[in-house]
Amino acid sequence: MTSQTHQTGRRTFIKLAAMTAAATQLGGIAAATEPSPVVETRYGKLRGMTDGGVHRFLGIRYGADTSGKNRFQPPAKPSSWSGIRDANQWGHVAPQGLPTGGIDYTHSVQWMNRPGGEGEDCLALNVWTPGVADGRKRAVLFSIHGGGYSSGAGSNPAFNGQPLARHGDVVVVTINHRLGSLGYLHLGNIVPEWSSSAVAGMLDIVAALEWVHDNIENFGGDPGNVMIFGQSGGGGKVSHLMAMPAARGLFHRAAIQSGATLRSGDRGDAHAVAERMLVQIGLSKDRARELQSIPWQMMMGAQMTVGGRLGPIMDGTAVPRHPFDPDAPAISADVPLLIGTCLHDSSYRLDSLAMEESALAAEVKKMFDGGGDGVLRAYRAAYPKTAPSLLLAQISSDRGLRRNAITLSERKAAQGAAPVYMYRFDWPSQSFGGKFGAVHGVDVPLSFRNADAWPLTGTSSEALKMAERMASAWLAFAKTGNPHGEGLPEWPSYSVGTRATMIFDRDMRVENDPDVELLKLVGTRV
Repeated sequence: MTSQTHQTGRRTFIKLAAMTAAATQLGGIAAATEPSPVVETRYGKLRGMTDGGVHRFLGIRYGADTSGKNRFQPPAKPSSWSGIRDANQWGHVAPQGLPTGGIDYTHSVQWMNRPGGEGEDCLALNVWTPGVADGRKRAVLFSIHGGGYSSGAGSNPAFNGQPLARHGDVVVVTINHRLGSLGYLHLGNIVPEWSSSAVAGMLDIVAALEWVHDNIENFGGDPGNVMIFGQSGGGGKVSHLMAMPAARGLFHRAAIQSGATLRSGDRGDAHAVAERMLVQIGLSKDRARELQSIPWQMMMGAQMTVGGRLGPIMDGTAVPRHPFDPDAPAISADVPLLIGTCLHDSSYRLDSLAMEESALAAEVKKMFDGGGDGVLRAYRAAYPKTAPSLLLAQISSDRGLRRNAITLSERKAAQGAAPVYMYRFDWPSQSFGGKFGAVHGVDVPLSFRNADAWPLTGTSSEALKMAERMASAWLAFAKTGNPHGEGLPEWPSYSVGTRATMIFDRDMRVENDPDVELLKLVGTRV
C-alpha cells in the first residue's frame, strides 16, 4: 500500500498500544486491602488476596516445569507442598518470539503481558472469585489468550477477571501455556518419543482444564459449568479443544472471537519448519535430542529467524481430526457455541490508514487478481461514509475471518444438538481518532468488562456501555448457554434458515444474514 504522511498501520497500532499500556497498566494489580483467603487444592494450600470483595489467586501451578527433560513432552502434574503457599505474583510468561519488521520488542512484550517475566516454567493460571469454600457453584469463565500460537499471556491487562467476577458473581480463570517452538514444533518425525511436541501447548490447556475440574469447587466455582473462550489464536485453540478427546467433559460452553479455525496445520509444512530450526541452531538430525538442553533464548532466536507456521497439527491422538473440517466434531456436539468477528478485523494489518480512494481501488484489484471493481462498487454503495482504509479492512475481513466463522457456525448448527449464537462487532472505537474502527481484538476487554484496560477501547461513556453489553452476553452465556443478557435484544440462535446475527453497535440489533449480497461477491456466501 502507498506510504503517506500520516501513516498509521500495523507497526503504529502495536507501538501505540504498547506505549499506552506500558504507561497505564504495568504497575500491576493494586495491592489488596482486605483479609487474605486460604484455599485447599489437591496439591496444597494457597493464600490469595482480596480487593473490592473479589479474591484473586495468581501464578497457581497447574503443571510441572516444562524445561530440560520435560521440553517437547506432554505436561506433567505439579508437585505437592506442605504449609501455605502465597499466590499473589504472576507466573512466568511463556517464552515467545514476537514479529520483527521494525516493531520494538521490549514495548511489544510490555503491551502483551503484565509482570511475571518470561520463563520456560510457565504452566500457571490465575483465579478471580467472589467467594471461596462457601458452598456456591458459580459458572466458570476460562479464558485462553490470543497472540496466534507464538505470543500472549493470561496476565494481559485486558484479561483482569475482577470486574466480571464482581459484577456477575462468577469465577474467572486465565492461563499461560507453552507457545511457539516450545509448544508447537513438530519433531515427532525426527525424535519418535517427542510425538506430542506439535500439540504440547494444546495439552497444556487440557491440563489447566483438568486442574479446574479438580480444584475449582473450593474456589466457589462449578466444575460442571465451565465456559472456554478465546480471541484470535485463542479462538483457534477453542476450535481445537472442541475436537480433542482429552478435553471432553472439561468444558460445557465455548466462545470463539475472530478466530474460527476449520483445519489444523499441515504435517509436511510443520516437519519442514522443524528441519529448518535444526539447521539454524546447528544440529544434525541425529543430534536433535540436544534441543532439550539448549537455552530457550536460542530456540526463540532460531524461531524468529526461520519463520513459518507454528501451531497444532493432527497428531492422530490428541488431535485426531481437523477441528471443523469436513464437518463439526461429534465429540462436542452438545456444547453450545457463541461465535463472532469484528467488522474491521483486518485494519491492524494495513500499511496505511490514510489512503485515498484510488489506493483502495488498487488494493482491491490486487486482492481479486485484477478484478474486484464490482466488489468495490457494492461495498462503497453499502458503506458510503466508511474511510477507504476501513472499507478495505472490511472486505478483507469478510473474505477471511468472517468466512471461517460462518462456515464453522453452519457446520456446528447442522448437527442440531446444541445452539450456535452469532455476533458481529461493529462499534468503531474512537480511540486514536477512530482510525482502526472495529478492529481485531477490540471486543476482548469489553467482554471482560475492562474497557479501561485497553488503549483501543478507552473510557468514554460509549465504551463503558459497550463493555456492559458484551459482558452481559458473556455472563448470560456462561450461566445458561444462551447469551441473551440484561439490556440486550432477544437473540435467536443461528440457523441456515435465518442466520440470525447480533450486531454490537451503538444501535444494538439482530439482523438475519447481514450483508449477504456483499458476502456473495467476495465468496463468503454461496
